[in-house]
Amino acid sequence: MRDALSPAQRLAWRTAAASWVALLVLVVLWEWQLAPLRPGGSWLVLKGAPLLLPLRGVLRGDVKVMQWALLLVLAYVAEGSVRAFEAPPAGALAMSEIALGLLFFAAAIVYLRPFKKAARARTPT
Repeated sequence: MRDALSPAQRLAWRTAAASWVALLVLVVLWEWQLAPLRPGGSWLVLKGAPLLLPLRGVLRGDVKVMQWALLLVLAYVAEGSVRAFEAPPAGALAMSEIALGLLFFAAAIVYLRPFKKAARARTPT
């Protein structure tokens, strides 16, 4: 399937996959080492677990999984928006979470758009 991708679509897929992995690393490190709610880490490190579920499909460029991941990433953008006004460094980490989430969202939309157009063309009207 990746052989039939346009250069823009391939770049969008790579960007989406990279931002997904970066978001996963960020949320785990945030609650484990960088700015945990409690010294030594907190159970909020488990907020990275939902990002593991679609990881394989995102890395493969699976259309259905990418569509599902688009919905999931909005929860992380919302969480980052709520925590963006916390004291440093949590505020900066939240802004990074928002940026990575929105980057994934935009890249995934660019990647998925040709698939959606092709699906519309196949369905009779």
